[in-house]
Amino acid sequence: MLLSAGALLAAGAAAAWYLLQATVLTVAVAPRDGTEPELIKAYADALDSGGEAVRLKILSFDDVRESAAALQDGRADLAVVRPDVLLPTNGLTLAILRDQAIIIVSPEQAPIKAFPKLAGRRLGIAAHRDADLLLLKNLLGYYSLTLDTETSALPARDRTVRLVRVDQDAVAAAFREKRIDAFISIIAPSAPKALALVNAARSVARGGKVEFITVEDDGAVIERFPRLQSVTVPGGLFGGDPKLPTDDVKTVGASYRLMARANLSRVVAADITQQLFEKRTAAAAKTDAAEYVQAPAYDTTVAATSARIPIHPGAVDYYEREQHGFVERYGDTLYLLGAIAGGLVSVLAWIRQRLVGLGRERIDEVIDRLLALTEEIQTVQDATRLGALNAEIDGLAAKAARYARAREPDARTMSAVAIAIETARSTLWNRLRSRPT
Repeated sequence: MLLSAGALLAAGAAAAWYLLQATVLTVAVAPRDGTEPELIKAYADALDSGGEAVRLKILSFDDVRESAAALQDGRADLAVVRPDVLLPTNGLTLAILRDQAIIIVSPEQAPIKAFPKLAGRRLGIAAHRDADLLLLKNLLGYYSLTLDTETSALPARDRTVRLVRVDQDAVAAAFREKRIDAFISIIAPSAPKALALVNAARSVARGGKVEFITVEDDGAVIERFPRLQSVTVPGGLFGGDPKLPTDDVKTVGASYRLMARANLSRVVAADITQQLFEKRTAAAAKTDAAEYVQAPAYDTTVAATSARIPIHPGAVDYYEREQHGFVERYGDTLYLLGAIAGGLVSVLAWIRQRLVGLGRERIDEVIDRLLALTEEIQTVQDATRLGALNAEIDGLAAKAARYARAREPDARTMSAVAIAIETARSTLWNRLRSRPT
């Protein structure tokens, strides 16, 4: 019984330890030279310092294609993913880490207001990634334009856009020297570098007027490239006097997303999504990138889980405030533990009852033997045999006494034992007195 009780306590302790243990999720992070590694590290530190129930283990990669592949092949539970580069077949969105938009600006004296007007122009670009170059090629191809990446700053051929490498700090000089006609950056519109780009173009424009190239057919472009997204740069984002841009600018872009494997528990997915926003202030103290984390837009739950880039049901639970409480989360486990505990209690009760029954059987055997000895004594003539029977009666009395001390039997049982012992002894004494000498 003690061993069974100890096993029950050990099982309860093990269950409590399991339920209270922090969940550690492996997150694949890329690109190494981007803002995401610092952002995820800030969140990991915030979760550790806060002693939260979910923690992050960082797995670093050079390119978002590699981080997406790590999620797809099961090496990671979460991953930083750029869907237009590689969308894991088992990936579902938790949150958008940052939106990027194609922003193309030029001084007003270079009348470039739409993508088709880029034909035969020189387009400046700062440091760029292969993913950004592919995005630009696809968009230019939609307008039947080709991208020329030669280093020459000479005018491009008809229907060709020549890409010219320009340092971020030298954009204004490149405009003045007429080495470029426009400048492109694939960036979060509210990022400081986006403002610096617009200010560089404004510094060389007559009257400080800047043109923004719009993507008027953004809906059709998204249909053609469904892993991109429409982005609107609000009027006045880059300044209010004069207002820049003067009106909303429609463009397209890509997003860096934190995605989870589809079979990740809804409870865990909801927890990590919640932490992304509750710990944003702590993460923002280490990196401004935390300010750009946002929830993916959707209209209904059905739309969220059936979109071209679906949202994880656990994340939807958090966004719609339908997270489960402790009992709802671990109800099945608690029910199972309760059933096991009930079963163990029943087993212990059965064992106790069985032990009591075995003890009663033994005391009944003592009584039956004493009665049998009483009958046998009446016919025995041999003194040696009577002495042996007397010794057996003493032994049975001692056995009954040990039973009474160990089991605390009821009074009726012990009265029967006492009567049997007394009868056997009385019969033996009378037989000794009446035996012929």
